[in-house]
Amino acid sequence: MVATTSDPVPGEGPVRPVSVSLHEGTIAALKARTGKRGMSAYVEALIQRQLERDRLRELIEDAEADHGPVDQAAVEAKRAILRGDAAGSTDSA
Repeated sequence: MVATTSDPVPGEGPVRPVSVSLHEGTIAALKARTGKRGMSAYVEALIQRQLERDRLRELIEDAEADHGPVDQAAVEAKRAILRGDAAGSTDSA
C-alpha cells in the first residue's frame, strides 16, 4: 500500500483501538516491563521502530539494485570509525 499525502504517518493521527493476538507469556512480559497502562505506548514505539527498519531495508535494497552490492570492507571501516577504533580511523596519529 502506498501512502498518499493525506495519510497520517507513523506516530501521527488520531489514536484508535485495535485488536491483536499475543502469546500469554508475551503479554506477561510486556505487563511486567510497562505496567498495564504503558502497554499501548510501548507497542506503538516497537511498531514505529520496525516500520523504520523495514523502510531502511527497502532503501538499501533499492540502492543495491541501482549501484550493486555494498562493499563489506568499506562498511566495516566506517563502523570502526563510528566506534572510535584507532585501527579504523585514518586520523589516528
